Amino acid sequence: MAKADFPHEQQAGAIRRRNEQAILQAAEGVFARHGYRGASLQDIARQAGLPKSNVLYYMGSKRTLYVRLLERMMARWNAMLDRISPDDDPVEVVSAFIRAKIRLARSHPEGSRLFASEILGGAPFLQEYLAGDLRAWVKDRAAVFRQWTERGLMDPVDPVWLIFLIWSSTQHYADFESQVLGITGRQTLDDDDLEEITQFLIQIVIKGCGIKRPEWPDRPRA
Repeated sequence: MAKADFPHEQQAGAIRRRNEQAILQAAEGVFARHGYRGASLQDIARQAGLPKSNVLYYMGSKRTLYVRLLERMMARWNAMLDRISPDDDPVEVVSAFIRAKIRLARSHPEGSRLFASEILGGAPFLQEYLAGDLRAWVKDRAAVFRQWTERGLMDPVDPVWLIFLIWSSTQHYADFESQVLGITGRQTLDDDDLEEITQFLIQIVIKGCGIKRPEWPDRPRA
């Protein structure tokens, strides 16, 4: 293949990525507002500024697009824990996970509400994912938490219930935003509010689970 062909391929790839991103962003809002049954590919295409045929070309079907959105949301939430190991500092890991989840609840509230709606509806489109990839992910993360417990860095709490607790408590501020604003009398949650919420949840989880920093051995001096 001639070198002159590569810029064309790169441009086509960039266009595809841009269009897919536009479709996913539009679909997140449409599905969150109308649910799976109430949403239409035509509405999504209109929001994305693309023909409906492009949506079908890039995503395949309404169902495929919907499931991809849900799985993308979970991947965003859990990226912070993807590469943790027993040698990590559990205080830093848990604190960073809570902070990342609160940040995502603010930056992608519609995705969080979309996921909550799917789960409340019995997760008809996510059963395979929940019982497969996500179950394996939780199992692997729980194994690391258990090793921290064995090293005396955490109280013997069930790590699966702990992961559920962090998921639910951090997503509350997106999924139940109307409740939070109504009770607190705020029009919106600003950066200071979210920092206060983040610090509160970190304190509750760290202290409640007895999470401690490891005592690293002194490094030899050069």
